[in-house]
Amino acid sequence: MQIDFENYSISPIQEKDAWRLCDFVVSNSERLKADFPKTVQQNLTPTLAELFVAKKVKEFMRNEEFLFTIKENTNRSIIGLLYVKELQKVAGQGELAYCISYRYEGRGIMKTCVEKIIPWCFSEAKLHTLQIIVHDSNLASKRIAEKNGFVWKRTLPKEHTTGSGEVLDMELFELHNPKSIT
Repeated sequence: MQIDFENYSISPIQEKDAWRLCDFVVSNSERLKADFPKTVQQNLTPTLAELFVAKKVKEFMRNEEFLFTIKENTNRSIIGLLYVKELQKVAGQGELAYCISYRYEGRGIMKTCVEKIIPWCFSEAKLHTLQIIVHDSNLASKRIAEKNGFVWKRTLPKEHTTGSGEVLDMELFELHNPKSIT
């Protein structure tokens, strides 16, 4: 499966992505460390990235967690990541988490990626509810959620621990599959 738009593509993580993922994480580590500390930690060297990717490919195949890469099609470099995680199969619920390279921010790419992955989450992953959890100060991420139809639900106290150990309250946004509402 690959979703193409403009000069970009969204596709499931693959073993061959390890080196590109390491490049993406290392060159964006400052911006990623607060929101994606584990991803940064596990991809700082090519060897670590190979282990991480192998694990994520297995999780994808077992429908435990879905990690997608966002690539720029001309040079095939990874410019962002899109996670479908925290899957609660019985409740039909999952969380979307995403990040993009500092070189590509502000272009509407991530808004389009979220828009493109929503139908897959509802049809292929069989989720009924998608969540986006963001810090109140992350205005761009809040706009992405709102522009894609997500609705603010509530503040989640002490929901996230940053890479520096700071514990933060986070904002919960949800989107329900209109086909699953009875």
